[in-house]
Amino acid sequence: MSDTTAAVAAKAPAKKGGAGLNIAIGVSAVVTAIGIALWFTQISGGMVQTAMRNLDSWGLYITSFMFFVGLSAGGLIISSVPKAFGLKGFGGISKVAVMTSIAATVAAIGLVVVDMGQPLRVWELFVYSNLGSPLMWDIIVLMVYLILSCVYLWAQIASEKGKVSHAALRVISVVALVCAVMVHSVTAWIFGLQQSHEMWHTALLAPWFVSSALVCGTGLVICAAVALRAAGYLKWEQSDLVKLAKLLAVFLLVDLYFFGCDLLTEGFPAASGAEVVAMLVSGPLAPFFWGEVVLSVLAVVICVVPRLRTTPLMVAAGLFAIAAIFCKRVQLLVGGFQVPNLDYPAAMTPFTVTDWEGNMATAYQGLVYWPTPLEFGVALGVVALGFLVFFLGLKLLPLKPADEQ
Repeated sequence: MSDTTAAVAAKAPAKKGGAGLNIAIGVSAVVTAIGIALWFTQISGGMVQTAMRNLDSWGLYITSFMFFVGLSAGGLIISSVPKAFGLKGFGGISKVAVMTSIAATVAAIGLVVVDMGQPLRVWELFVYSNLGSPLMWDIIVLMVYLILSCVYLWAQIASEKGKVSHAALRVISVVALVCAVMVHSVTAWIFGLQQSHEMWHTALLAPWFVSSALVCGTGLVICAAVALRAAGYLKWEQSDLVKLAKLLAVFLLVDLYFFGCDLLTEGFPAASGAEVVAMLVSGPLAPFFWGEVVLSVLAVVICVVPRLRTTPLMVAAGLFAIAAIFCKRVQLLVGGFQVPNLDYPAAMTPFTVTDWEGNMATAYQGLVYWPTPLEFGVALGVVALGFLVFFLGLKLLPLKPADEQ
């Protein structure tokens, strides 16, 4: 190579991403397009094509909504806490963590839209909104949260360029931290204020939601950062990975503690919720209950045993934690509909009970809800939209630490 060619190559801007990132963007776009097509099918045929009915009016969409709100809040908290309190962070992953938060929030909003049935209802939600409803609080907080996450990411980028002071960035970090806690608390209140559902009506739900958000958000940041390090996108010290793994173990133990407190309250002798505990431990939701417990314990063991804290196992711990929280979301939402609120429903049809041809003893032996293939397809399309936003952020925004760009 001549000196002139070398000089030109040195001055040329480095390409952002590469073939792998472009392929990921393309695949995500295709899956998103398929999901949109299936959503139009759902719109044209009506919500009757889903497995949701009057008895179980929420399903996979709202379960996934809760899950992605947790992912978004956890990622933002991991990024904002060190800056808000002047602590040492976890290496150069702050902007990546905020980008995961933005992508997860976009997916959460998309899941609310597809759950509402018709796009026109989104417009009606604002035109005829009831500001006294917790559902409206959640919509407002979620929109503010998305805008604030974008502002926070911009502030970090501008701060590295010297356009935003460290004091201003710290103030934005504090506001972002408060908003991240609030978005999950409001979502929890929507369920907790439903007195007719045994599993939901508890004041413990808000802190439990926040602890779950910290678990899955930390797990997601670990997986994303390790994947980007392996792809050569950013450099990340192994000590930072170990610190995040230890933090993940703490969050998991706190979350399991809250879970144990709730089960003890529900299942205490003569308590009205003993039926709920039986449903979780040995009933239709037992696979999700034991899945959460086993996955959480495995993740904790990996994170606290020094010899097990290898990069592949810590990534596995992050994936285990994410899967455990999704199992919890399924238990919470489906379990809230599983035990009938009334001893004798007004009508027994195939749309209200699992075994409508039997008697009351056999009517609710199976799950009251399981998603249809259409629901799985639409939900997968929304998840792909979240991935698409994240991959586009990696390609178009300066998410690497300042000293690596």
